This record gives sequence, structure tokens and C-alpha cells, in this order.
Amino acid sequence: MVQQVTNGVSVSVETFYQSAQSNPLNGEYLFAYRITIENLSAVPVQLLSRHWYIVDSNGSNREVEGEGVVGEQPIIEPGDSYQYVSAANLRSEIGKMYGTYSMVSLYDKKGFTVNIPEFQLVAPFKMN
Repeated sequence: MVQQVTNGVSVSVETFYQSAQSNPLNGEYLFAYRITIENLSAVPVQLLSRHWYIVDSNGSNREVEGEGVVGEQPIIEPGDSYQYVSAANLRSEIGKMYGTYSMVSLYDKKGFTVNIPEFQLVAPFKMN
């Protein structure tokens, strides 16, 4: 698990290789990841959008942007956390992801950016 705190918001990431949904013979590797966003600040915040960078070890890079996460724009109260699970397809057995969330303080309506720490996506059979 990796974790990073930016502007009073902690982002933790756990990854899981999805062997049942992967097909290595066709160069298809599916990884799930669980994100936990914890509000360490004294004011409520809302996640508005995401911006991901997905890097595959075969040299392909993708960017994904969009509103919210998994169809939601959660409000996170001080001391609370929000968790979701999503997934990414790679064309090789090793890659990485990182990015940012655009958030807003519900106290003063000021927007700010929270970093999503870089995390590795590695099929278990590549760790031998």
C-alpha cells in the first residue's frame, strides 16, 4: 500500500491483480485498486474530478480525466474517509498509475488539488 497527504487529504492505494479477468496470452492484464481518501483537515471537502496517468511497461501511456470517481462526487467530512474500488487494463504485466483529484473546500468554496501517489501494477508471476 502507498499513501500520500496533500492539502490535508490523505490518499491510500492498494492493488490487486485480477487473474480471472486477465488473458496473458492475448496481452490483457486487469488490475483492481482500492482507494481510501481521508479528510485530515478541519473542514468538509468534496471530490469534483480525477486525472489519471496510466503507464504500461510496453511504452504506452494513457490519460484519463472525468467527473468524480465511480459515478460519485463524494463529500468527505473532517475525520471521515471515502473508499472505492476501480480497475485498469494494461497490455503488459507491469505498469504504474498516478494522478490528481480536483477538490473543493465546502467552507470557503476554494478549489485545490490532491495528489494520488504513484503505485505499481505488477502481475504476481513477474515478482519471481
